[in-house]
Amino acid sequence: MSNAAIELSAKDLNNHGGVFCPSPLADMKLWNTHPKVYLDVAKTGEARCPYCGTVYRLKAGETVGHGH
Repeated sequence: MSNAAIELSAKDLNNHGGVFCPSPLADMKLWNTHPKVYLDVAKTGEARCPYCGTVYRLKAGETVGHGH
């Protein structure tokens, strides 16, 4: 399990306010990847991958707008 934390800006999130792990932002190598999972970062500002433990969090001061 990783204890890495990936700081995200609002533009790093997809239209639903989340990211997928493994992510190119996490600099994972092909040999240590896992199934792709969706993590909702916008909901609480942070999400932890259940497979590898990588934490994805919004940088301080970043906000996610939901202009639907």
